[in-house]
Parts: sequence; structure tokens; C-alpha cells
Amino acid sequence: MAQQTALADIRGEGEPKPDSAVVRDALGVGVAVGLSGFAFGVTSAGSGLGLLQTCALSLLVFTGASQFALVGALAAGGNPLTAAAGAFFLGVRNAFYGLRLSQVLALPCAVRPFAAQWVIDETTAVTLAQPTRRAARIGFTVTGLSLYVLWNLTTLLGALGAKAVGDTDAWGLDAAGPAVFLALLAPMLRGTTERAVAALAVLLGLGLLPVLPAGVPVLVAALAAPAALFVSGRRSGRSHDGALGDAPGNASREASGQAPHDVSGHASGQAPHRASGHASGQVPDDAPEETR
Repeated sequence: MAQQTALADIRGEGEPKPDSAVVRDALGVGVAVGLSGFAFGVTSAGSGLGLLQTCALSLLVFTGASQFALVGALAAGGNPLTAAAGAFFLGVRNAFYGLRLSQVLALPCAVRPFAAQWVIDETTAVTLAQPTRRAARIGFTVTGLSLYVLWNLTTLLGALGAKAVGDTDAWGLDAAGPAVFLALLAPMLRGTTERAVAALAVLLGLGLLPVLPAGVPVLVAALAAPAALFVSGRRSGRSHDGALGDAPGNASREASGQAPHDVSGHASGQAPHRASGHASGQVPDDAPEETR
């Protein structure tokens, strides 16, 4: 039953997509995003991390936004614990991705711990865009493999070439990772609540940047989600209460001194519709045979 539900959720009844098309799309995302690992390698080396530390982040953490947040906070002189906390909270979103992908992919239990390393924004976007489970598995595998290999390779090249590049601020390479993340996130902001969360997070992050230590504005910006959801819930509750307080038909008639619609026959001295046969001296069609 769970597998059938997951298939329905990803439009499993739609037309199958050719494997070659899935591979092409997955490789396009993997190569495009994987090249930005060079920017991370340069930025990480420029923030003071060594070659092994930089490569270990890409190999073990493997979530671009969290990696850039960590090295960015360290480069700005932030406390290592604060920088790590900011990176951690950014990476928590991958856990929610995993809950969804576990139903869509339905991988064997022995494979899931290894597949969890590839649960990131890009693999989630490619996987959920596929019409069938087979296409979803191919998209996830190709995107994850190509992106993981290329990201780590370009991270190494970026860290080695950091001295040749020079000042990363002058090149603006530190903005490459966040720009890619925003480009993937923007199409998901379809509803009013999602847009409100994004706007409030931006205001909190940018507004508190000059007054709080590096890394802390990211943590505060995370409060945008519960705040927006709380306000949305309050509005929904008020709308629901208003609808109950103004029940259609009956409430307005009671307020005007009229009887409700379903007893209008009694109010006018007539029997209700179902008893109209009795009121006119006729036996209803559905009466028992003895009554007839």
C-alpha cells in the first residue's frame, strides 16, 4: 500500500520517460552545480582551512549551502561553534528531503545509508520531477554520482589553486554557492506562506548582519519559518471560526426571526416535505404495505 501511494504521488500512472532523457537532465544538473565546488575550494582555503580540512568537508558534509555558510562565517572571524551551528541548521533540511525520497525511491535497506549521503537539493529536485519510480531512481543515482564526484574534484582543484586565484572577494566566488542554492529554491516558492518565510528570512539575515557576530544571523533567520507558520495558522483559525459563526441559511434566518430552511413547512403551518403526503391525506409511496 505504501509503495502504491508513493507511485501515485510521483505520477506513476503517467507516460514513462526515456532513460536517456532522464540521464541527460541529471547530468546537466550534476555538471552545472558540481563546477561550483571550485568556488568552495577557493573560499575555504581563503578562510584559513587547510587542504585536508577543505576536502573532508566536501567528502563528508556534501551540502553546498552548509559548507559555504561554515567557511563564510569562519572567514568573517566568527566563532567556530557558531559557524558549525549555522551550517548544521542549514543541513537539517536534507533530513526532510530524505523522508520524502524514501517513499519515492523505496530503496533496499542495505542501500539507504549510502544513498543518504546524496540527499541534497539537486538530487531531490531531479528525483521528484520524474514520472515513474524507475526514472526517479535513475535521476537520483546519476545526479548524486556525477555531482559528488565533480564537486569533490573541483573542491580539490580550487583549494590547490587558491593562491593563484588570490583574493576571493575580488572574484566574487564566495557568492557562487548561495546563488546556485537560491536558483534551485526560487521555483519552489509558489504559495503565500513559502514566500513570506523567504522574505522574512532575508530581512532577518541581512538586517542583523551588521549587529550580530558572524554565523548568528543565519540562526536567527531560521525563526522565519515558525513565525510565518504561526501567523498563517492564526489566520486560518479566524477564517474557520468566522465561517462557523455565519452558517449559511440557518443562522441568518434565525437572526431575522424566521425558521430554518429544513423546518419551513412547520413554520408556514404545513408539514415538512417528506411528510407532505400525510398532511394532504395521502399515504407516502414508501409507507409499509399495512398502512396502504
